[in-house]
Amino acid sequence: MEEQKIGSLRFKIDFSQPLYEQILDQVRSAIAKGEIELGAKMPSVRELALELRVNPNTVMRAYQELERDGLTEKRRGQGTYVTSSAERVQLFRTELASKYMDSFLEQMASLGISLSEIQGYLSKKYPNETGGTR
Repeated sequence: MEEQKIGSLRFKIDFSQPLYEQILDQVRSAIAKGEIELGAKMPSVRELALELRVNPNTVMRAYQELERDGLTEKRRGQGTYVTSSAERVQLFRTELASKYMDSFLEQMASLGISLSEIQGYLSKKYPNETGGTR
């Protein structure tokens, strides 16, 4: 699995996993982390499909989902662009963090690990961090 750079996007595609989900997750993550500028033009469906060596329908499906998320917008005759709404990206980032946190906490609960034990593990792993926001 090698990394491919396409414009400002970086992809690591594993052909043993669903391609649509990988493209979608990697673009979502890049937008949420600010690796792609607000309002930036996305590669065309054909361009991205050609570079990643995947079916254009796979890329189209991922782009449609990004648009439903409100992370991208189509401009007639110009292509697909990352949203220019910092608020929308922040809301998505918060939703994504909550989803990841829920999954993490469910996994810890399935192991019988309490919240105080989790806090202890975090304190050991990140001893220089203080509580609260950064």
